[in-house]
Amino acid sequence: ERAAITPYQQQGISSTTMNKFLSLLVAILAIGHACAFMGTPVLSQQRTASVQHTGAGSMEMRTRVCDLLGKKANTKARVVTFSHKRIHKTQQVNLQWKRFYSDDLGRKVRLRLSTKGIKTVNKMGSIDAAAKKFEVDLTKF
Repeated sequence: ERAAITPYQQQGISSTTMNKFLSLLVAILAIGHACAFMGTPVLSQQRTASVQHTGAGSMEMRTRVCDLLGKKANTKARVVTFSHKRIHKTQQVNLQWKRFYSDDLGRKVRLRLSTKGIKTVNKMGSIDAAAKKFEVDLTKF
């Protein structure tokens, strides 16, 4: 009896070549499926530091620290109740967003300063003098 001829054999493709092709295709699909859930992005998008985005989509969580003085929260504060229990609490820094005009940069800079930091800038006369004293790079703001 004659063996059945497949459509691929009519086109001149042997069964071993077809088996190799199918196994290669299955391997590629398996690797692609495994990489899809690995957590590493296929296309990495790199942001340039010079581009500044504004609006709700560009929100970035920052720590509650004064940009000028470096003041941060007091985590060792205690409250004494009527029954004399001592309860630990956190005293946050009074931070305010403030714009100052920088003569060195020729533009306004927006900083998140504590109220003591604002008083320090007012006392020193300009944000440039205060930034120079506390070694703060205003080009980042």
